[in-house]
Amino acid sequence: MILNTGSPDAIVMGLSASPEEWLDLPSVKQAAIPYFHRFSGGGTVYVDHNTLFATFIMNRNTLPIEIFPKPILQWTADFYREALGLGLTLVENDYTIGNKKIGGNAQYLRKDRWLHHTTFLYDYDPKKMKTLLIPRRQPEYRKGRSHDEFLTTLKPHLTKEQFCTKIADHLETAFEVSLTAPIF
Repeated sequence: MILNTGSPDAIVMGLSASPEEWLDLPSVKQAAIPYFHRFSGGGTVYVDHNTLFATFIMNRNTLPIEIFPKPILQWTADFYREALGLGLTLVENDYTIGNKKIGGNAQYLRKDRWLHHTTFLYDYDPKKMKTLLIPRRQPEYRKGRSHDEFLTTLKPHLTKEQFCTKIADHLETAFEVSLTAPIF
């Protein structure tokens, strides 16, 4: 697993996303925010110093699950629910607290390997979020809500350090873990 806290301001889009469909391009250009596509699917996210990233990279035989999006998503949701203990739920393809999104996911699947990447909102700036358009295709539970009405953050629940420590501690209950860098 790879954990990372924060990044320079940028907008990251899924492999097939069109900037015209997902971004308020005049605002993005005026603010000089770089945007790019990742190699995996998933939605569009604004990342900055308050974004938490968690990525699982697994071989087929590491877990007794099928390499398909739904079983992987369910396994990761169960992992985060147990690790973080925040009442986290999986709704459609998002991690939520209550009916508000705290994390979005992207996956890349190969014959014998898979990657599951989550972008968690530790906190966010509503002005920055306005550079993202409300998507035409959206989860049913969003119900047309604005970003502010649809999103929530982890900040009221734990610190960035607690987030990383809880995940690292829970990893050790399921896997043999070797840290290659300090947790925080």
